[in-house]
Amino acid sequence: MTHLVEWLPDGTPRSTLFDDVYRSRGFHGMDRGLLQARHVFLQGCGLWSSDGASLDWQGRRQWHVLETGFGLGLSFLATWHAWQQDPQRPERLFFTSIEAWPVSAQDITRSVAAWPELQPLADALALVWRGLLPGVHRLALEGGRVQLTLCVGPVDKMLREIDVAADSVFLDGFSPEVNPDMWSLHTLKAVARLCRTGTRVASWCVQRGVREDLTQCGFAVMRADGLPPKSHRLTAVFNPAWTPRTKLRTPLWEAAPAAEPLSQENHARAGTRSYNKRAALVLGAGLSGSAVACSLARRGWQVTVLDAGSGVGAGASGLPAGLTAPHVSPDDSVLSRITRAGVRATLQRCAELLQPGTDWAFSGVLEHRVEGKRALPAGDAWPAQGHEWSTHATPDQLERAGLPRQAQALWHAMAAWLRPRQLVAAQLSTPGIEVRWATHVDTVRHSPQGWQAVGSDGQVLAEAGQLIMAGGFHTRALLPDVPLPLNPLRGQISMGPLDTLPQALRTQLPDMPVNGHGSFICSVPLPPEHGGGPGWYLGSTFERACPQAVLRDEDHAANHARLATLLPKLSEPMRPAFAPDSVLAWAGLRCTLPDRLPAVGPVQPDTLPGLQVCAGMGARGISLSVLSGELIAAQLEGEPLPLAPSLAAHLMAQRLSQAKRSA
Repeated sequence: MTHLVEWLPDGTPRSTLFDDVYRSRGFHGMDRGLLQARHVFLQGCGLWSSDGASLDWQGRRQWHVLETGFGLGLSFLATWHAWQQDPQRPERLFFTSIEAWPVSAQDITRSVAAWPELQPLADALALVWRGLLPGVHRLALEGGRVQLTLCVGPVDKMLREIDVAADSVFLDGFSPEVNPDMWSLHTLKAVARLCRTGTRVASWCVQRGVREDLTQCGFAVMRADGLPPKSHRLTAVFNPAWTPRTKLRTPLWEAAPAAEPLSQENHARAGTRSYNKRAALVLGAGLSGSAVACSLARRGWQVTVLDAGSGVGAGASGLPAGLTAPHVSPDDSVLSRITRAGVRATLQRCAELLQPGTDWAFSGVLEHRVEGKRALPAGDAWPAQGHEWSTHATPDQLERAGLPRQAQALWHAMAAWLRPRQLVAAQLSTPGIEVRWATHVDTVRHSPQGWQAVGSDGQVLAEAGQLIMAGGFHTRALLPDVPLPLNPLRGQISMGPLDTLPQALRTQLPDMPVNGHGSFICSVPLPPEHGGGPGWYLGSTFERACPQAVLRDEDHAANHARLATLLPKLSEPMRPAFAPDSVLAWAGLRCTLPDRLPAVGPVQPDTLPGLQVCAGMGARGISLSVLSGELIAAQLEGEPLPLAPSLAAHLMAQRLSQAKRSA
C-alpha cells in the first residue's frame, strides 16, 4: 500500500499523492491545526464560539455534517470534541465525510499528538479504522451517538451515495490547483443538492472561481477573517432564489398518524403507555426484533416488543453459539458488500454491549474452502484494505486448525464468535423498551391511530404508529396479503462439553472458529441448562420447507459428516462425541427469501403506511440483524443510511412488491 502521509522534519503532514500539506504550521512553526479547524469550519458553521454564544445545533435531536475531504480527520475530531463539550448538544451527531485515499490509523493518532484533549477520540477512532474498501462505511462511536459515515472513493461518485440534507458543510480538500475535481462546479452543484435552505458552509478556500461557482449554486457567499497565516476564510448560506427540485429523504415517522392511547376497556389488559408518533410496536424478540428495538430506543423511541416465547432465545435466536464473518466472492458481489457492512455493525454492537471472552470474542474465523468455493477477488480488485477483512490463510493458521499445508483456506480477521442469546438480552435491556413475553398475536390491523396487535379473543394487545414485523417465518401468516415469500429453514447443531473429550483430543482442537461446510467452534460456554461450562459446537444442518424446529438423531450423523469434510483429522477422534447418548442438540427455525437477502423496511408505504418488516435473514441473522435494525431506524429518523443507498436498495422490502407488480 502506498504510504500516503510524509511527516516533514518540523512535524507538518504532507500528502505524497498531491504534493501538498494537510495543514500548515502557522507562525513560528507552531501547529495550529486544531485552532484552524475550530475557526474555519466549526465557527464558520455556527458550531463553535469562544464567547459563549448559542450554537446552531443546540436543542436539535440530531445534526448532520457533510465534509468533502476527511484527510487526517482533524475536523471530525474537533467536531466530536465540540459536541462532547456542549451541554446543549444534539442527541446524535452524524458526520459524513468523503475521502478517496484514507490514511492509516497510525497517522490519525499521530496527527493529534499536540492536542491531548483529542487523543482519546483519535484512539477510539483508530480502533474501528480498518477494512476501508471503496464504498460507504459506518463507524459507530460514543455508543452509537456519534456516527461517522466514511465514503471512500471519488468525490463525484460518493456524493451520489448521500440522500439526506446536511445541516453543515465543510468544504475541505487539497488546493484547487492540485485537486481541481474537489472544487469543480459539478462538485459544488452536488453539494448544493444535499443542502436545505439555511445550511451553512465553511471553507479555508476563498478563490474567486470557487466563490462564483457557489453563488451560481444558490449560496450567499461571504469572506471572513482567517486565522494567520491565512488572511481570509469562506462562509456561505444556502438560500437559492429558486425552489430546489431534488427531494431528499425525510423522517418517515413524521408522516404517520399519532397513535392515541388504548381505549379504557383495553388499557388494563394491554398494560400500555400513551403513544406518540415516535412509538413503535415490534413483533418478535429475537435477533431481528431486538436489534430494531435497540436501534429505535437509542434514538429516544418508546418501543413495545411482543413475543410468543417464554423468554430470551425461545426461537432461532436461542442458537447457543454462532459466527459473524464476511462473505467473499470473486466479483465482490452485492451479498459480499452487504455482509461486510453487517459484520462491521455487529462487531461494533458486540463491543458496546457484550462481555468479551464469555459472550463474544473478536477471534477471527478460518474458512476452509472445501471444493474450492468462495475465492477472493483477484489482483488489484482486492487491495490492502480488503486483506484487512479476508486473506489467504497462512501455513501457521492451517496448522493450528489441523489442516494440511496444501488446503485452500481463507482467514477472516474481522470476524467473531458470539452467543446470540446474550446479544438479544443486551439489546432488549436498552432503556425505552418494554418486552412482553408469552403474548400471542392473532392478527394485526391498521387503524386511524396507527397499528394494532390483536389477540385471539379480539382484544387489542398493544398499538403504536409504527409496526415492525420481526417474527421470522410467522410474519407470513400475520401478513397474508403482503408479498413476502418467506420459506422456513430448519437448522440443528450438535454440541457437547469439552471436559468429556479425551485430553489428547482436546489438544488437537483448533484455537479459532472454522467454517466453510458448517462451522466448528470450541471453548464457548454451553447454555445454562447444559451446565454452562466450555463446550464445542458443530453445525448446522439446512432443511428447507420444514416449519417445525424438532430435534432429530439423524442430524447428528449429518453434522459429523460435515466435520469429516471441514476438519478431516477430527472426524474419527470425535465420533464417540456424536453418539446419541452423549451428544447435545439444539434446533431452530430460520426463514429465507428467494434472492437470499432479507426484507427490511416498508413493504407498501403508500397503502400500508407505518408497516415495516425485518425478516428473511436465513443463516446470516447474526451478521445482518444489527445492520437491518439500524437501516430501519435511519429511515424512520431521516438519518444517513448505515450503508450505501445503492446497496440498501437490495435489502428494501419494497423490492418484493415491485417484483410482484412487474411479474
